[in-house]
Amino acid sequence: MMRRRSWGILVVGFVGCSPSPLPDPRIAARAYAAAAQAGDADAIYGMLSATSRRALTPAQFRGLVSGEKRELAQQSVDISSTDRRVQAMATLRFPDGEEARMEFGAGRFWISAAGALPGAGRTPEETLDALRRVLARRSYAGLLSVLTPSTRAAMEHDFRTLVDGLAEPDSLTLRPAGDTVSVAVPGGHQVTLRREGGLWKVDDFD
Repeated sequence: MMRRRSWGILVVGFVGCSPSPLPDPRIAARAYAAAAQAGDADAIYGMLSATSRRALTPAQFRGLVSGEKRELAQQSVDISSTDRRVQAMATLRFPDGEEARMEFGAGRFWISAAGALPGAGRTPEETLDALRRVLARRSYAGLLSVLTPSTRAAMEHDFRTLVDGLAEPDSLTLRPAGDTVSVAVPGGHQVTLRREGGLWKVDDFD
């Protein structure tokens, strides 16, 4: 349903020999409010990004709008309210699929999230996508950036106690069982090693 969709304003700034003025996002907000109030599907469709337009044909979008006119009218009222806040944003996409998100304020763009830099998803879907990307590139720093403070603190505590417990490996008691060795590490951790090809590797730890 349309109320579950996120409608945003994408503003991309270019730096060149002669800087061009940044478009005022409030103009787009007012235009959308007017189109939403009128239920003008074609006008709203023209404001969508190229990606959004590829997802729906104009005819499909008209059908969607026709069933959501009451919701659109309420959106128009909300957007036109005096306490509204319009935020210009930009998304920079890199060849490898990574993105950097920026927000405009105080006359310049500020990075709100980029790769492993701390950032919060504006929707659950954005955060899940961020989790997928940091796991795909095996980024520990990126993983910490998408965790809640309590979960991040717990994970860092577990890793810190594991690091401290492994400070003197020669003093630990090894429990061999064929090609595996179990080690009880101070701090409540357990590490299992396995021998493969003449080399010992960590098979599991908690």
